[in-house]
Amino acid sequence: MKDEKSIARSLQSADTERRNAADVEDVQAGSGAPLIPVLHEAPTARAGTGIRVLKRNMKRNGSRGCVTRKTRFGSRERDWLKGDAQRGCVCLYGASEPPPPASGPQTSTSTQPDLKLVLCSTNTTAEELCAQRDVQGLYLQLHGDLIRRLDPSERPLQMVYDYLTAMGYEDPLRVQQEAANSDLSCMIRFYSEKPVNADQQERTLLKGVFSVRKGKTQLHKWAERQVILCGTSLIVASVKDSLTGKMHILPLVGGKVEEVKRRQHCLMFSSAGPQAQTYYVNFDTLADYQRWHRQASKVVSQTISLVDLSCYSLEDVPEYLFYCQDVTHLNLRHNFMSLDGPGGLINFSRFGQLRSLNLSHNGLGVFPESLCEIQTLTELYLSCNGLTSVPARLQNLQSLQTLCLDGNLLESLPEELGNLTQLCSLGLSFNDFPLVPGVVERLGALDKLAMAGNRVETLDLFSLLRMTHIKSIDLRLNGLRCVKSETLEPVKHLTQLDLRDNQLTSLDLSSACSLESLQCQRNQLRALTLSGFTLRSLHARDNRLTTVNIYPVPSQLTHMDLSRNLLEYLPDWVCDSRKIEVLDVSHNLLSELPARLLSSLSLRKLLAGNNRLERLADLLDHIPLETLDLQHNKLRQLPESFFYKALNLKYLNVSANALETIPPSSQSEESLSTLQELYLTGNYLNESCAALLVGHQNLRVLHMAYNQLQSFPASKLSKLEVLEELNLSGNKLKTIPSTVSSCKRLHTLIAHSNHISVFPEVLGLPEIKLVDVSCNEQTEILLPDSLPSTLQELDLTGNSSLMLEHKTLNLFSHISTLKLDQKPSVTAGDAQGTSTLWDHGYAEMCGQRNKLCVSVLAVDRFGDSPEAAYGIFDGDRNEEVSRLLQCTMGDVLAEEIQHSSVDRVYMSNTFLTSHRKLGMAGQKLGASALLCYIHHESSEAGRYFSLTVANVGTCQAVLCRDGQPLALSKVFSLEQSAEEMERVKLAKAIITEDNKVSGVTCCSRLLGCSYLFPWVLPKPWVHTESLCSQDEFLILGNKALFQKVSYREAVSTVLAVRDPRAAAKKLCTLAQSYGCRDNVGAVVVALHIGEDSCTCEPPLSTAEVRGPPLPVSVSPGDPATPSSSSGIASEFNSEMSASEVGSEAGSTASDEHPSSGPTARPERRCSLHPTTTLCNTGPLASLGPGAHPALFQRQPSSATFSSNQSDNGLDSDDEAPLEGVISNGSKLEVEVDIHCCAFQLRSGPPESPKDLDARHDSRGSDYPNSKMRRQNSVVVSATNGCLLAVCGREISDLKKSPSTSSLFGKKLSNGSVVALEDSHNIIEVALEAPKKKSGYFAAPAQQDPEDQLIIPPSLEQDVREQLRGQSPVVPGPPSSARDTNWDHPQPTVPGLHPTTVLQQDVYDTAL
Repeated sequence: MKDEKSIARSLQSADTERRNAADVEDVQAGSGAPLIPVLHEAPTARAGTGIRVLKRNMKRNGSRGCVTRKTRFGSRERDWLKGDAQRGCVCLYGASEPPPPASGPQTSTSTQPDLKLVLCSTNTTAEELCAQRDVQGLYLQLHGDLIRRLDPSERPLQMVYDYLTAMGYEDPLRVQQEAANSDLSCMIRFYSEKPVNADQQERTLLKGVFSVRKGKTQLHKWAERQVILCGTSLIVASVKDSLTGKMHILPLVGGKVEEVKRRQHCLMFSSAGPQAQTYYVNFDTLADYQRWHRQASKVVSQTISLVDLSCYSLEDVPEYLFYCQDVTHLNLRHNFMSLDGPGGLINFSRFGQLRSLNLSHNGLGVFPESLCEIQTLTELYLSCNGLTSVPARLQNLQSLQTLCLDGNLLESLPEELGNLTQLCSLGLSFNDFPLVPGVVERLGALDKLAMAGNRVETLDLFSLLRMTHIKSIDLRLNGLRCVKSETLEPVKHLTQLDLRDNQLTSLDLSSACSLESLQCQRNQLRALTLSGFTLRSLHARDNRLTTVNIYPVPSQLTHMDLSRNLLEYLPDWVCDSRKIEVLDVSHNLLSELPARLLSSLSLRKLLAGNNRLERLADLLDHIPLETLDLQHNKLRQLPESFFYKALNLKYLNVSANALETIPPSSQSEESLSTLQELYLTGNYLNESCAALLVGHQNLRVLHMAYNQLQSFPASKLSKLEVLEELNLSGNKLKTIPSTVSSCKRLHTLIAHSNHISVFPEVLGLPEIKLVDVSCNEQTEILLPDSLPSTLQELDLTGNSSLMLEHKTLNLFSHISTLKLDQKPSVTAGDAQGTSTLWDHGYAEMCGQRNKLCVSVLAVDRFGDSPEAAYGIFDGDRNEEVSRLLQCTMGDVLAEEIQHSSVDRVYMSNTFLTSHRKLGMAGQKLGASALLCYIHHESSEAGRYFSLTVANVGTCQAVLCRDGQPLALSKVFSLEQSAEEMERVKLAKAIITEDNKVSGVTCCSRLLGCSYLFPWVLPKPWVHTESLCSQDEFLILGNKALFQKVSYREAVSTVLAVRDPRAAAKKLCTLAQSYGCRDNVGAVVVALHIGEDSCTCEPPLSTAEVRGPPLPVSVSPGDPATPSSSSGIASEFNSEMSASEVGSEAGSTASDEHPSSGPTARPERRCSLHPTTTLCNTGPLASLGPGAHPALFQRQPSSATFSSNQSDNGLDSDDEAPLEGVISNGSKLEVEVDIHCCAFQLRSGPPESPKDLDARHDSRGSDYPNSKMRRQNSVVVSATNGCLLAVCGREISDLKKSPSTSSLFGKKLSNGSVVALEDSHNIIEVALEAPKKKSGYFAAPAQQDPEDQLIIPPSLEQDVREQLRGQSPVVPGPPSSARDTNWDHPQPTVPGLHPTTVLQQDVYDTAL
């Protein structure tokens, strides 16, 4: 039997249909599960088809499917499905087209249209389903786009299975499960009737019976007539409600349509020309009047008689369209046109003046020979129709000038095609031609041969001698291996040749003496020989060239690109080219640039970065050079006269050199410099060099990051009055001069990673947009009375001593992205667990784009066990998809891990499921995605870690091992992956000249962009690497980062900085200084994995004498110093006042419990080998089976989230910044960490250690041989004056969401917060907390009546005695910031007893 694909039509014989029907009966007979009588079964349904229909009226519920999995089928249906993986469910929608399931929460409660769930097998045909449903046919819609009728022999369920398999699903049972998910309807959907699109119907045909009068005079009377507006004409029948009489045709192109003011709802239609006719039409309703007026206005405004019916899912054209005899251009691309029928292609010869016909993307399969009868055609487009041959009758179209046959399956052309003497444009790209067709020699009018994406492996220049009419040849993407140039006769007619993306190793085109333009990028060329007589442009980047031979000297050459080759010197002829304007020789091995080249009087743009230049020759005279890029060389100085000899220079980039000084701008005080952009990042410049910049008074962009500046001369900065962007990061600055306020046009100030203690005076500037002073020593911020409305982003993270007043936060309320440090909390899980294994920092920068389309996922503690998840998502031009992935992918990964222990399987399924969950957003938009998961190796789960990386698109991951970069990802770009290029070509995609699929994206794999299926797939590359003690850190970055920063430089950069957040900042800053203008994002994960990854303390000896521990209380009023590498920031949205963020969710007061003796101090255990029980330690175990030490804590007395009562989360007594409250503009989100609970709450007697161990070690009791997370954790939240505990399986409702942990740990830096549905229960409880005038959660100074210890009555006396004998409380110092050394830091609180740490963890969790 012929294999079917999801989008291919397949016709099968009657024998095959009978065999399929028999297979269905056999499957039913062997299933052992008798079916319930069919619901809604038509009387004519065949009993042997085995189809069952379940009818559901459903309401949409957020991002979930229309019907939850549990309520779809009964037990019998589920048993029947489990019997065979070839059985499944097809969702059939009604005729009215409902909106597909969205990716976000829905507020509407309206019921969706009726949906039938049909149980069938993969052998069930559409004909059988139609007979059962008593409908005329079934319709298929892909990606919310076109809708086509299924052939009777097509099998719907098999099409769904083929679609999912092509996406990347491999397990048949998982394919069966996904096929039954109604969320899949955003990608593939079936209708029992063709949906009606009112807007499409309006643009195709308008028809009705209205009062009509002909002519402008009153001689004619009003009469009821049938009126049709179709194509370019108004058609009026001579008889009411009938088309049998004479038809009056009024051409409207170039005519007029006007409102008749004397009559209500009346329009006047007039044709063009001296013999114009006029009809008055009076409509019954305002809606009809507006609809006809709108459509007629479009027609009369046209300059040509064009009818555009593209993308309408048409099977034929309206029959009325044939009355429009003036139609000259008809566009029917992206439809499903049929040959037969009244409006089929067989009748198109009725168009008497048709000159242009577009039938591309119609799935024709065969060439419609009826088109050969339209003698007037001059343009015919038949791209992407699966054509295998072209009929000889095509020679009848003697007027044909343009023939486009791209994207078909053609291997040859008929010789009769040579009779088309007027054919001047022939498109044969992306077919299967092994050679240039011989018939091309006879097409004398043809001047361009487009054969990209074929199978031409050899090009013989001798054969081109016979094609004297061909001037331009496009042979890119052919797998071309050889260009034969054995002929001595010159090829004089060839002027343009495109040989990009082939496999050429040498190229000799010296015989092409008239060649003007050559493109040969991305080959494997080692030698290139050309004729220079007429050469104007040469593009040969990404080869292996060591030299280029051109003779004679190309005197007409203007543009040349030789970048990314192996050139050690420039040929002499380059300097002799008198007209060269643009020269790119970056990424070569050049050690010097000829002086004659720099002194060229024609050169405007010179790119020579990433070479080995040690000096720059002195300029002999004034030069017209405007752009000069010398980054990543070994320059120690620039010529003294450089700036006053290059007076036209507007852009200069000398970043990443060894400059110690820069030349003066002029010889005198008066400067004529026109320099606008200056990049000096990564040199050895000091403050004396900054003083030399004063002469560049037109400077708009100045980057001096990562130099040795200790100050910036205040008087010099004030002279740069037109400065717009200033980057001084990574220096030793202690302050930004106050004269920066003189730069009135400054909109961006970046000065992170310095020693700045006073906030720069930039908030008074009228155009300021972005201020980044993170990773400094800020202590205070002096603000003006009001802030400019233009301020959009303020980054204050990494300033451990910064204390913000209430007034300051109120002034910041309008800033869309405010980044502040989050107050860290010391928990048992962090103090003894994953903080010793890894931590992270991240950075995201917009560049010169208006919005940030890069998002980051970072979860240091992924669930209960010591695991972590990190990801980066780049939406390129859209921000929606990257945010959705940031919010959902962590949860999807946590769920997929429960179903499989095979890393390749669960990571791949994570991407595929996330792709489905994008919903409507993923139909047209997409994003590159990379996800890293650090976990235990399955072989020895207690000792070693592995890193599993999965990615699609261009996001990349690099691991530093022994100081060397180790790439972990694969770049899915057409230019960088020959395998993916071949796959896309086989799928017959059209790859445009900029190497983009259908001109949309350069990536062959993305999450989203489902409308580009099957060319663009969501299936990821998955790679697992075992981690060892030599692994120091992990770098995640998007395309923009690694385009400018190599793997080796990225690793050396992070090694030099050490702090993850500062390192991520530096990576992004370097990318911008190297010329990146797009969004750039970076994540740095520091790894502290030892030989055995174990931090357990040896067990205590019973003979060891220990005194009673000193109780220590960590004061909530003293903010702990934030880790400089945490990368976690609380950000506030401008839509909510900052004062609304002032309520602390829970009490921070704690009461210590006395303990004495050896049993009072439990053995310290690492997160790899946790202690067996936390409930039966020391004397607290005697509290009884119903008690637990976690309950000994204060209740919050009251809470409020009112914006007019809150004080920005700052207690007037302690002035500590609030932790865990995040504003997203419309909601107030309370951080609830549901991953760090290190205890278990039991209502019954405590379990034995053996039981606890058995439950703790068994991962996957519900899923055999799978990785199953513990389901018996506890989430505690102090809300509404009580302790909220969620135990057992209730925690699965909260999902222990990694995405929740990531989002609540930090607000998205791009200003977005997407509230997760599964966390609403906790958030809503917090929002309903009772209000108190004080306006924030805090431990009261005096004990309130409702602020008491919760003690069981039977234990009250014992506890009082213990508290009475408790030692005085001694405050401990705050947890110190992480040491800059990465060698296994120990972030523990000095003097803090392990038991105390545990209790502190309880309190922090309760907040």
